[in-house]
Amino acid sequence: MLSGLVGCEPNTQTAANQSDAKASAVKASKAGFHHTDVTGSSLKPALNLPDQSGAVRKISDFRGKLLLVFFGFTHCPDVCPSTLQEAAEALSLLSAEQAQRVQVVFVTLDPERDQPEMLEAYVKAFHPSFAWLRGSEEQTKAATKSFRVFYEKVTPKSGGPYTIDHTAASFVFDGEGQLRLYVKHAQGAKALAGDLARL
Repeated sequence: MLSGLVGCEPNTQTAANQSDAKASAVKASKAGFHHTDVTGSSLKPALNLPDQSGAVRKISDFRGKLLLVFFGFTHCPDVCPSTLQEAAEALSLLSAEQAQRVQVVFVTLDPERDQPEMLEAYVKAFHPSFAWLRGSEEQTKAATKSFRVFYEKVTPKSGGPYTIDHTAASFVFDGEGQLRLYVKHAQGAKALAGDLARL
């Protein structure tokens, strides 16, 4: 269901992934969403990660809000900033009341380099309402496993700092904390805003 995952710098889709994408698009269209409707999925995602105050946050903590969760890292050159920018633009397309119902949460996959001060500056540069979570390596692995998010460190053959290949998608939960949408990368702010408004 959540196939076709890509790294931080998207690769060309294989024929199988293209087929999966087309099938997902048909499913989303039938449900009235631009993105993939995963309502009723067998996936049991869990966060259980500390926020800026050190409090361990669960999905249920955001009940009453539309929660958009994205896993990434601040040194990501393309996918992460474009995803957060798209989310910020989507909020700007909603009414003030609708936008207040949405909480975007950035989960770092790189707790080694992404220190709290850096994360705070990074997410707030996109939108003042955005939040972040940063766990230990073990907590991060547990969270990504529950979301079926792929990630791995990659060291360039030429040397230099490592990067991280990871799933380039976001997850949207409704106000009851139920997973509703699987949002692929770079589908446009208008599509995301429309789906958030429907929820």
